[in-house]
Amino acid sequence: MPRNTGRRRRAATAAALLGALALTATACGPDAAPGTSEPPSALPRTAPTSLGDLSGWKLEDWARFTADSAFRNDVAPGFWTTSRMDASRARLVQEYSLTSPAKGEVQRDAPPAAVQAGPQPHPYDPASAVVGRLFATTPRGDAACSATVVSDPLNPGRSNLVYTAAHCLHEGRGGGWLRNLVFVPAFNRDGRATHGKPYTEQQAAPYGRWTAVRALVSPTWLQEGGVGAHDQYDYGIVRVRGEGAVSLEEAVGGSVPVWFNAPREQITSAVAYGFPAEKPFDGLELQRCDSAAAPGRLSFDRTRPPMYVIGCTMTGGADGGGWFVTRDGKPNLVSVGSLGNRNPSAYMAGPSLQDQAKQAFDYFTKNVR
Repeated sequence: MPRNTGRRRRAATAAALLGALALTATACGPDAAPGTSEPPSALPRTAPTSLGDLSGWKLEDWARFTADSAFRNDVAPGFWTTSRMDASRARLVQEYSLTSPAKGEVQRDAPPAAVQAGPQPHPYDPASAVVGRLFATTPRGDAACSATVVSDPLNPGRSNLVYTAAHCLHEGRGGGWLRNLVFVPAFNRDGRATHGKPYTEQQAAPYGRWTAVRALVSPTWLQEGGVGAHDQYDYGIVRVRGEGAVSLEEAVGGSVPVWFNAPREQITSAVAYGFPAEKPFDGLELQRCDSAAAPGRLSFDRTRPPMYVIGCTMTGGADGGGWFVTRDGKPNLVSVGSLGNRNPSAYMAGPSLQDQAKQAFDYFTKNVR
């Protein structure tokens, strides 16, 4: 969830590149080495003047974007052993202070009151088993984020879709896709791994390891860098594959629908989930922050949907985890952890999933297999 405690430093926020869609990939094709970039391709003819507004994109534009981004994920069998998962560091996250003087177009509410994270009781019930850890190899080594099993409108009851933060899948501008992406739902469900106890691979991954076979992140995320307006589109979708015929949703016992274009006035509270791995946490426990207050706002670009902000003490590694609200008596996902800061006020910020996120999800579920 939060990109709270990481110290990742990138270049300052860049303006949207209008002449080229410089898409990069960990594996860009049969002749490309991991981390190399393909030559930039032109933006679709229907591309708008702002990469925050893709309302003019047609089916062929999304198809071209998906093809050019060249996601490929080759994971060797047995790659993610328990020792390797234990050694994975939290995905480093961008930190932003709500108490620093605002610059330029930045708009924000006052820092929210901190909410202490608490562990989800063992064993995880089906409602919380949809949250898991997302492991990947970055240019700096193995790392872990959090992610959530979400409902697939075209395959009710049999979803193989996972929702997370874009930075948990792709390095962003100038970088490539992370490698060896594997999702482990309900990691340490029974608590056997807690406090350094020895545990088996079955106990660490009670529902197995699910390999990412397709992925899509916001075009805005790929084009812009640094802490800034592109974080307002820090979302990513993954299609996974297991070892048998059972779907991910069937394996874990449920999924959570994504509530796109949720009216902000109806978001009066939120529960954020994740596996924080930076101190004082160790990544082994599913944690949650129950924010009883309506989320605040954080915006780097007024033309883009403002981010949600809640108080929460979770740290890096929980980034990408789902933020849930209750709608019609059932949990719905409205955001994922993106930015954060522990000092002086512990908070997390996540994107508001509006039109661009819905466009991407609709295209992905219907066309990317």
